[in-house]
Amino acid sequence: MIRPARGKTPRRPALKKPPNNSNLKDPVGVYCRVRPLGSEDQECCIEVISETTIQLHPPEGSKVNRNGEFKETQYSFKNVFGLNISQLELFDNVAKPLVDDVIHCKNGLLFTYGVTGSGKTHTMTGSPGEGGLLPRSLDMIFNSIGPYQAKRYVFKPDDKNGMEIQTSVDALLERQKRESQTSAPKTPSRQRPDPEFADMINVEDTCKAEGVDEDSVYSVFVSYIEIYNNYIYDLLEEVPYDPIRPKPPQSKILREDQNHNMYVAGCTEVEVKSTVEAFEVFWKGQKKRRIANTQLNRESSRSHSVFIIKLAQAPLDADGDNVLQDKDQISVSQLCLVDLAGSERTSRTRAEGSRLREAGNINQSLMTLRTCMEVLRENQMYGTNKMVPYRDSKVTHLFKNYFDGEGKVRMIVCVNPKADDYEETMLVMRFAEMTQEVEVARPVDRPICGLTPGRRNRNQAFKEELTRKLEERGGPVNGDLENPSTIEILIQSLPPLPPCNLVDVNDDQTLPRLIECLEKRHRIRQMMIDELDKTAGSFKSMLQEFDGTLMAKDNFIQEQRGKLGDRDRIITGQKSEVDRLEKKVKTLEYKIDILQKTTNIYEVDKRSLQQELETKDQKLQRELSDKRRMEARMQGVVSNTKMKWEKECERRVAAKQMEMQNKLWVKDEKLKQLKAIVTESKSERPERPERSERPEKPERPSREKDMVKKRSVSPSPVPGEVFKTRGGGQSVQFTDIETLKQESPTSSTNRKRRSSGNAPVQQEETTESEWTDVETRCSVAVEMRAGSNLGPGYQHHGQPKRRKP
Repeated sequence: MIRPARGKTPRRPALKKPPNNSNLKDPVGVYCRVRPLGSEDQECCIEVISETTIQLHPPEGSKVNRNGEFKETQYSFKNVFGLNISQLELFDNVAKPLVDDVIHCKNGLLFTYGVTGSGKTHTMTGSPGEGGLLPRSLDMIFNSIGPYQAKRYVFKPDDKNGMEIQTSVDALLERQKRESQTSAPKTPSRQRPDPEFADMINVEDTCKAEGVDEDSVYSVFVSYIEIYNNYIYDLLEEVPYDPIRPKPPQSKILREDQNHNMYVAGCTEVEVKSTVEAFEVFWKGQKKRRIANTQLNRESSRSHSVFIIKLAQAPLDADGDNVLQDKDQISVSQLCLVDLAGSERTSRTRAEGSRLREAGNINQSLMTLRTCMEVLRENQMYGTNKMVPYRDSKVTHLFKNYFDGEGKVRMIVCVNPKADDYEETMLVMRFAEMTQEVEVARPVDRPICGLTPGRRNRNQAFKEELTRKLEERGGPVNGDLENPSTIEILIQSLPPLPPCNLVDVNDDQTLPRLIECLEKRHRIRQMMIDELDKTAGSFKSMLQEFDGTLMAKDNFIQEQRGKLGDRDRIITGQKSEVDRLEKKVKTLEYKIDILQKTTNIYEVDKRSLQQELETKDQKLQRELSDKRRMEARMQGVVSNTKMKWEKECERRVAAKQMEMQNKLWVKDEKLKQLKAIVTESKSERPERPERSERPEKPERPSREKDMVKKRSVSPSPVPGEVFKTRGGGQSVQFTDIETLKQESPTSSTNRKRRSSGNAPVQQEETTESEWTDVETRCSVAVEMRAGSNLGPGYQHHGQPKRRKP
């Protein structure tokens, strides 16, 4: 999440620095030190794999991963120091390069980081018999600059994070003034060190820096502060003791000097001249530091302590005898040794009250440090310009200049291998691994002084040669040039004057002896004058030679300066070209990062689309297989349905055929019945009476008689074939059809008169009409009786089957 922009105090534009090293950056050096376990029966969760890698093992009973397995993580650092590492090896690898940079006018920051009880204070301070990084750094500084230290108070702090320079006379007056002021705080004495810390500073393996500038003088100033609950307190401040109303210590504020460097305003800076004196000042402030007893550490630091070693140096004048009185030529470098308080969980320390507040402020300041590192890393890796929240904590605000390129930064991560600190140690490791990716600009080299090098050595050689010459002439060997004077030396070389007391007027010896002596002196004087003239002449010729040589050297120097100017212009052009190329490279790297991100996004999209395509292919294959199975199933269903409907059609056709056969049989039966009726009516037709006799009125046939006749008629059997039906019954198929005809038993001619001769024709017509009436009536009668049990097909015809839905 991007933090909202906060209002910033208006500041002056930064000073323009030479571009020679501004684009060169070095990553923050992160080292890891593993302390030994408190007891052998404790469970260990850290294993040193190599000189640069450690591995964390989850302890028993910790949370496992989703797959049920423990996850072992590895972390890499610039160097890993195991359990048996000594303080000397740690100093040689970590702190010694920083001390060497301080002597060569470059700043340095070294801080220890870790959980509570991981050995941070032991690493920084040390223990009896084995001094830590702080006393060894002091010892290396004083071993390197010991012969070149300036007298006390030659350098004087100006209370604005700068230095002023005084003459030897002013420094002497300042010393006398400080010694006369008994109320003023006295600097620690250079007597025997306090036995409480004597073993820490008796470093047997002394070391010195190489390439120390012998034409400069040095002075060391130390200050000691602590950051407690996000307030800065001076541990070296002398507060008058008031038993009635004791005054609490006053907090200090941070200010910015003219070079935009942060410093603690009003902080006490003590000038020290030896390792014992400097460590004595440190121990004095260490006693005031806030330390408390917690559940995890008997002596837990409740504040962040910062010990600042400030080294001031200035060049000697052209004679190599006194300090050059030019404030612009003073170089001030400092080394900050920071002992950060350990992060802790209140659930484990069971802190309450003020301890709980202290733990909250400690964790908050460490979280701010982590946030600043993350923002710096993001700005450097992705080219963003997010504001780094230095002001959220005093720790980060005080050291923001180091991360902006004012010096080298080194961090020692102290870890405790016991299993109880596994989760806190993992968080510390993640922060340390992330810090290694932050890059800090290299500090700018100080400008070279224009004076001739080797001035101190030449001045010392001149003094030694003058002393030797005086020894040869019988003068004082170790005397100063001012005592005795040159006139006294010359007088001593002349012959002594004889006694010149005249006690007698006739004394003729005293005056001649005096005259002789004066003549000798005059001759010696003349010889000395001649010798002096010769010496002056030779010296003058020598000076002329020196002048010629000097002019030649000046010309050579001018030529070299011209060449150097040309080289500088070439170098400037090359540097500008390098800057342009570096900017171009940075732009290309930024574009490459963007393209890489875009490529990664496209790769992710490609993988997702491929997965989606594979999923859809699989789905399509499944659908195709389902479709094939469905087609096979439907084909089976269609074939079954087809067979079923074929059978049903066959059954229906057979049933229809049967029905038609039954209808045909019914009609055949009807026709047979009609034929029987017609045949019977023809056989029973009465004879035609004679025309003379009156015909008797025929009896009207009754319905009962007709029904009896009909029942008595038995038609002849019709040939056919019998078939078995699907329902288990039988059906008959006739192979022959017989047509039946029936005539009316009564004739309609009896009702008509026989008056004409065409009676036979009318008889025929009457017979046909009667036949037609009878046939029609019989057919209707038979159809009305179609539901009776007249034959095998009547029941099927009269009651049609119920169709399936």
